[in-house]
Amino acid sequence: MIEPAQSYEQAIGFLFDRTNFERTPAGGAQDFKLSRMRRLLELLDDPQKRLPTVHIAGTKGKGSTAIMLAETLSSAGFRVGLYTSPHVHAFEERMQVAGQRPTPDQIVELVRRVQVAVSHCEFAASPFSPTFFEVTTALAWLFFEMQRAEIVILEVGLGGRLDSTNVCSPIACVLTTISRDHTQLLGSTLTQIAGEKAGIVKPRIPVISGVQALEAQAVIVEKCREQQAELWQLGRDFRYVHTSHSCLKSSLTDPGYSLTNLGTVDVETPVERWPAMTLTLAGEHQAHNAAVALATIDKLRQLGWSVSREAAQIGLARVRWPMRIEVVAQRPTVIVDAGHNWESISALGQTLEESFLSPGISASRRVLIFAATRDKDVVGIARQLLPRFDTVILTQYLNNPRAVPPRSLLRLIQSVSDAPCHLASTPAEAWQMARRITTSKDLICVTGSFFIAAEMRELILRDDRHPDRSATNAISRSSESVR
Repeated sequence: MIEPAQSYEQAIGFLFDRTNFERTPAGGAQDFKLSRMRRLLELLDDPQKRLPTVHIAGTKGKGSTAIMLAETLSSAGFRVGLYTSPHVHAFEERMQVAGQRPTPDQIVELVRRVQVAVSHCEFAASPFSPTFFEVTTALAWLFFEMQRAEIVILEVGLGGRLDSTNVCSPIACVLTTISRDHTQLLGSTLTQIAGEKAGIVKPRIPVISGVQALEAQAVIVEKCREQQAELWQLGRDFRYVHTSHSCLKSSLTDPGYSLTNLGTVDVETPVERWPAMTLTLAGEHQAHNAAVALATIDKLRQLGWSVSREAAQIGLARVRWPMRIEVVAQRPTVIVDAGHNWESISALGQTLEESFLSPGISASRRVLIFAATRDKDVVGIARQLLPRFDTVILTQYLNNPRAVPPRSLLRLIQSVSDAPCHLASTPAEAWQMARRITTSKDLICVTGSFFIAAEMRELILRDDRHPDRSATNAISRSSESVR
């Protein structure tokens, strides 16, 4: 039998001792079985069946769309449960109700309840061991019910069809952008990947789709037809117009400038027009996500959920979502982004050109801090990113074993670019180097992986010392310069 957790540390230790595909890649689709999740939740009295849910899948944009929906519904007065992954700094970031995460004592209580169910699973006649994500998802459902959530916004972890979240009872299903990622698990073509994502579609449950790739759209249309599910498709049933702001120009000319209004979006759905909605997240892709979120709100309104125009305006203006082209410092401007695949890096590049690197507002020097994960298209990402920067600092994250070592990154990058590169063995060394070689008019961008974004973000935010500008051209002794 599993020893019940007696402290927060023991509870977190139990969770992270489970098989964790965020740290160790799965061997294949055979590692994902909804039967495990169904049995685990059955032993917990199926809390997911009692909570209306908006289920969100997609390659990118699902987290941003989820927080937009959660803030809008919260502004309308509903107790909203929100489930996202992975976390940035602390495990309990993954779940919240009415903006509140579980306390350490609640984590212990919830883990103890889940441990009883896990013990039954592991020692039954047909034993199986629930994974980290399965246990975490079950824990989240218990938390939502404990805190009397009225509606849950649920982000898929990986794929859709076989994801642990796909045992919920949705009142609406949302598909964001679909592109190539996790191809070893989801398939190598957009048609195959879209089939996995569209696996969340349920009989006669409405679907709101922001998918733009035509071959993926075709899969979704067919899936909705099979399930007799009403489909609202971006570009056909709803549309948007985006107006962006020149962020770097405002930052340089006004030292007190606050990056909380990064543009507006006008959205028209089959039942409503939403003019000049404030965006607090940068980029055309975030206007796209806002359009999907507002179309979902309109569908929920049709289903009886009362959300006023004012609540939607307030909700979108309250959105804060770390590491989505997040400006964490100014003078120099420091951007941290969790982009890690071709589509998300493309969105980052487009946003940099629109709001930070366009003619007349460009930084004096552009520095990229880059790290990557082993199963990603490093060469494809490098082709997009490197031409936009003057200097590249290659490093690796430390808290996950899937990091590509800096020297291996260098070999990959040198195969497609002759950009000047420096090597830093840790995020701290990379940050110290970037501080030394930049001035207040420059731009530093951290990207390439969720994990490097998380580690660098924490490092940058806790570093309140002003860079030593007298060492502008110095290079850390513990780092290497390669040309």
